[in-house]
Amino acid sequence: MLIARRFSVTNFVIASSALAFQVFVLYPWHQRLDEDLESLKKEHVRVLQELRNEVKVGRETTLGEIRELIKGRALKK
Repeated sequence: MLIARRFSVTNFVIASSALAFQVFVLYPWHQRLDEDLESLKKEHVRVLQELRNEVKVGRETTLGEIRELIKGRALKK
């Protein structure tokens, strides 16, 4: 009976300390990771939009150059 009671108390102490660790250490750390991940997603979207705009401008420039070349060749003929 005494051994069973000691196991119960030991189990309670271990479970309580594990719960306290989860609540006071892991949960705030998890919240911080969520915030960092959200900021990383926003930064990723911003960089993708900038890259898309650069490619669009580059594509327009290239198309303009191609049009000028075509016009120049058409005028030479």
